[in-house]
Amino acid sequence: MTAMKYSFSVYLCLVTALLLGAFPGETRAVDELPSWNEGLAKSAIIDFVTRVTDEQGTGFVPVRDRIAVFDNDGTLWSEQPMYFQAYFVLDRLKRAPQQNQDRKWDLSVFAALKGDFAKALAGGEKGLVNMVTAAHAGMTTEEFEAAVKEWIATARHPQTGRLFTQMVYQPMLELLQYLRANGFKTYIVSGGGIEFLRPWAEQVYGVPPEQVIGSSVKTKFELRDEKPVLVRLAELNVINDKAEKPVSINSFIGRRPIAAFGNSDGDFEMLQWVTTGPGPRFGLIVHHTDGAREFAYDRNSAFGRLDKGLDEAETRGWTVVDMKSEWKTIYPDIE
Repeated sequence: MTAMKYSFSVYLCLVTALLLGAFPGETRAVDELPSWNEGLAKSAIIDFVTRVTDEQGTGFVPVRDRIAVFDNDGTLWSEQPMYFQAYFVLDRLKRAPQQNQDRKWDLSVFAALKGDFAKALAGGEKGLVNMVTAAHAGMTTEEFEAAVKEWIATARHPQTGRLFTQMVYQPMLELLQYLRANGFKTYIVSGGGIEFLRPWAEQVYGVPPEQVIGSSVKTKFELRDEKPVLVRLAELNVINDKAEKPVSINSFIGRRPIAAFGNSDGDFEMLQWVTTGPGPRFGLIVHHTDGAREFAYDRNSAFGRLDKGLDEAETRGWTVVDMKSEWKTIYPDIE
C-alpha cells in the first residue's frame, strides 16, 4: 500500500512539473515569430501587441481600432533590381501589337521598349504607373485580373530563379499572422497597382482584396456584347505614394491605424501620420542590410530609397529592423 501511494505521488509530481514547465529546456509559450532572432525589434513588436491587447492595462485598444498598415514592395516582398510589377508590365508591353506601340506614350514607355529600364523607371512609382496605363488601356478589369494571375503563377525573378510570390519575407508573413491572431485587421498600402496586388494578395499574405490600397488608373463603365464591364483607361487616377498614403488610408479605412510598417522614404508620411495619433502607436522600418541572402541598399537606391526615414527613426520612436542580424531566414523554404 505504501509503495502504491509512493508511486502515485511520484506520478503527480511528474505531471505537475510538466504542466508548470519545471524541467530544464521546457518552453512555456509557442514562439509566434520563429524567424525573428531575439533582439530589439522582436521585443518591441511583442511588447506593443501585449500592451494593446491587455484588457487590464492602460494601453488597451479595442479590437475595432486594432488596424495595421503595411507597404508592399521592400516591406512584404523584395523590390530589387526593380519593382516586381515592372517585370509584369514590361512583359505585357513586349506583347503589345505594333499599332498600340505607335500611340502617344510617355517617354518612359519607349525607354522600356528599348531596354533602357533605368531611364524608364527613373520617375519611380509614377514611371511604373505610366507604363501600366500604356500596357493595359482598353482591357476590362476581368481581363486584367486574368493576365495578372497567369503571369504571377509562372514568372520568375531573373536573379534568384524563384517565383516572385516565393520572394516574400517569411518574418513578415509571421508578423501578419501574429497581428491577426491578436485581433488586428491588416491592410496593404502600396505604391504599386491596386489591381495588380488584389488577385494574389489573399493567397500569399492572407489579406483580402478589400484590404488592399494602391495606385490606380481610371476606369469606365461600358456594354460589350450587351454585357456590363469596367474598362481600364490610359489615364492615372492616383499614385499612392508618400503623402498620398495617409490620405488614401483615411479615404478607404476611415480610421487611423495604430501600427505602420514600411521600408523606404515613400512610407515616411504614412509612418509619421500613424505614429503621431493618440494612444499606443507603433512604427517599423525594414532596413535592407543583407546583401548575401537578399539585397543591401538604402540611401542611394533607385528603388526603395531609405534616407530621411533612417535619419529620423530613432527620434520618432520607430523600430528599425536590421535584416542581416534580426531575421533568421529571409524567404519561405521551398522544395
